[in-house]
Amino acid sequence: MTGTGHNRFFVYAEGAGRAHGHVIEASSFEAAAVGYAELYFPPVDAGNDVRLFVADMEGGREHCFVIDLEDGQAETCG
Repeated sequence: MTGTGHNRFFVYAEGAGRAHGHVIEASSFEAAAVGYAELYFPPVDAGNDVRLFVADMEGGREHCFVIDLEDGQAETCG
């Protein structure tokens, strides 16, 4: 954890790949996913959703989220 109370996460979008990922500082995996979607405009599927993979840069744990761009809700991938 950094002095700002945020962790560093590496986030990338399905369809764009890891080469187009970015480091995001956020308080949680979900906050990192939403922050990435707001900053980098990842590829959108037919349902107006984006699928993002978020990895904790310190521990290496990875989570997947689907963000609905119509209502801004983020859910874990099913």
